[in-house]
Amino acid sequence: MRFIVSYCLLFISSYSFSQTKAVTENGDEVLLYEDGSWGYIKETKNHFDSIPTNEQHFKKAASLTFSIKSKVIPGSIFYNTSKWTMKKAESPSEYTFTHKTQDVYGMFISEQIEIPIENLRSLALQNAQEVAPNCEIVKEDFRMVNGKKVFFMQMNGTTQGIKFTYLGYYYSNQSGTFQFVTYTAQNLLAKAQAEMFELLNGVVVP
Repeated sequence: MRFIVSYCLLFISSYSFSQTKAVTENGDEVLLYEDGSWGYIKETKNHFDSIPTNEQHFKKAASLTFSIKSKVIPGSIFYNTSKWTMKKAESPSEYTFTHKTQDVYGMFISEQIEIPIENLRSLALQNAQEVAPNCEIVKEDFRMVNGKKVFFMQMNGTTQGIKFTYLGYYYSNQSGTFQFVTYTAQNLLAKAQAEMFELLNGVVVP
């Protein structure tokens, strides 16, 4: 089961950042995707005005003593080596994580270009829907994580008959962009989400 879940869900990461910026004859900025579809760059800004900010401040746990640095953007990921194994990955994922005792996984995807968060949200959802057409956002907010404002999103969907949940942090500035995502089967979320958030809250960017 661990292989099936990992293979089906990690496959989604191969679609990340597949975009080209363009300008229409009317002067509107759009993003062109590899599948031939497109979307207005500013089309989700009104939606973003209504997204709440989480009042809680999130910090890395004291138990996260081992860290790895991103080679693409400034920043590090702290994690507990007694709980997680880490592997270097091929682009676009920089690192992948596998929990040692649970069917829970993570991936850190980084890119040097800056992507507005409203567009990064749309890209992440579209990438997930390439594999799971019924994938949808069920929760989203802005939150402070180790002193930086990041965008949080939970997505649910079904692929290969497996109902899955993604919990992810999304961040971008002039130094680059990252998606840090953990995922598991929906029936395991209640048990796994504490471990997932502990890993997510280990990301530190200057």
